[in-house]
Amino acid sequence: MSKTFTVSDQNGTEALAGALAAMAKPGDVILMHGTLGMGKSAFCRAFIRAIADNPHEEVPSPTFTLVQVYELDPLPVWHFDLYRLSDPEEIHELDIEDAFADAVSLIEWPDRLEYLTPENRLDIHIEPGSSVDGRVFKLDPHGDDWSKRVDTLSGDLR
Repeated sequence: MSKTFTVSDQNGTEALAGALAAMAKPGDVILMHGTLGMGKSAFCRAFIRAIADNPHEEVPSPTFTLVQVYELDPLPVWHFDLYRLSDPEEIHELDIEDAFADAVSLIEWPDRLEYLTPENRLDIHIEPGSSVDGRVFKLDPHGDDWSKRVDTLSGDLR
């Protein structure tokens, strides 16, 4: 079942990303949906910094490299930006199967995956909130494990 979180600013985005990072496991796939400027990269950056337990961890956008790999303790994170891909076959060149098996995969512009979209995943849809910095996050879990984990998230993310 989907769950919606409304945040008023970047701190709320970071709190939600941190809550999801705390429950992340190897093999998790998180698909980030939203238009340009909605905060997909900001969410991913906060998620990676939470896994690293370092608010200053350098997290560049993978817009031009297509993927950034973070060998973090306790688990690796692969951050994909598929915006510039035109064919899902190009995704194989990024070793995405390795990420799906052994790491947390954060994927921006997941519509490019097409038939490669995993069945077990968390879709996060980001929309504008009621203020300039506000956002509405709709978490749509696929698979029993994601459903159970999303269900444990509190609506109060301060």
